[in-house]
Amino acid sequence: MSDKILFNHDKDGVDRRGFLKCMAWAGTGVLWTLSSGILRSQSLSGMSDSGMAAAAKADLSFVQISDSHIGFNKDANKDVAATCRAAVEKINALPNAPAFMLHTGDLTHLAEAGEFDDLEQILKSCKAKDVFYVPGEHDILNDNGQTYLQRFGKNTKGSGYYSFDHKGVHFVGLNNVKDIKEGGLGVLGADQLEWLEDDLKARSTSTPIVVFAHVPLWAVYPKWGWGTEDSEQALGYLKRFGSVTVLNGHIHQTVQKIEGNITFHTAMSTAFPQPAPGTAPKPGPMKVPAEKLRSVLGVTSVNYVVGNSSLAVIDSPLGM
Repeated sequence: MSDKILFNHDKDGVDRRGFLKCMAWAGTGVLWTLSSGILRSQSLSGMSDSGMAAAAKADLSFVQISDSHIGFNKDANKDVAATCRAAVEKINALPNAPAFMLHTGDLTHLAEAGEFDDLEQILKSCKAKDVFYVPGEHDILNDNGQTYLQRFGKNTKGSGYYSFDHKGVHFVGLNNVKDIKEGGLGVLGADQLEWLEDDLKARSTSTPIVVFAHVPLWAVYPKWGWGTEDSEQALGYLKRFGSVTVLNGHIHQTVQKIEGNITFHTAMSTAFPQPAPGTAPKPGPMKVPAEKLRSVLGVTSVNYVVGNSSLAVIDSPLGM
């Protein structure tokens, strides 16, 4: 049975019961595991020995960071470089170095060359030496994304989409911000959708698939542009696979949903939080007390064990 959100446009645009049923807001680190379509969780602060052992035995682990917004210096966080460095320190403190990092967009705040330079310098110290990027709308502000593509999108297709394989898992990076309008929904476009369909054709149904893009590929809160208008077609290509994980950023908070074989997961920002859907007049940087800031910023790690179709997704706030 689908857990789609039900919208009530006579109120604030979302049915609260449906909203809470398919979302989980993580204020502390949480380990999420998916097995036979059932989501289970346990707090990282009190993780059991068996949970730690399972992560340690993973055949593949990687981390996701998102929305570093290097260059941002408003009240919500006047030193986003420092909190990005804190994210790197947290990654470097993991018992086993992750295979690589995914950055799901908004690397910078204004897409200026110096901001891209600063991010590269910060990430050079990370033990996850390989970094795979997709752009956010802030990364294409100045020149329709040409600087981003030259720096971080070499050997990608079209506007910056691509795929790769690692230890039996197929990864697909998508650009759903190229044609985005301010405050509007993400857009993949016909060319990218055609490429995606062709890319997936050669994969067997037993291949675990990880898709990553900036804007969520499901309707988190369309009223604020938190969704992708042509995602239904893309998700249709993924329905035949047994295990699909979709990783996004953009909304600066942890939200999860499972629908059929697909687990949707959005990550916290390393820069600043945003309000929960419908709890403010509009989205945007949200100021919290200084001592609480790092509890609402974070890193996501994903562990995969060959022979087990589930991917365990762990969110870890910087303050832990």
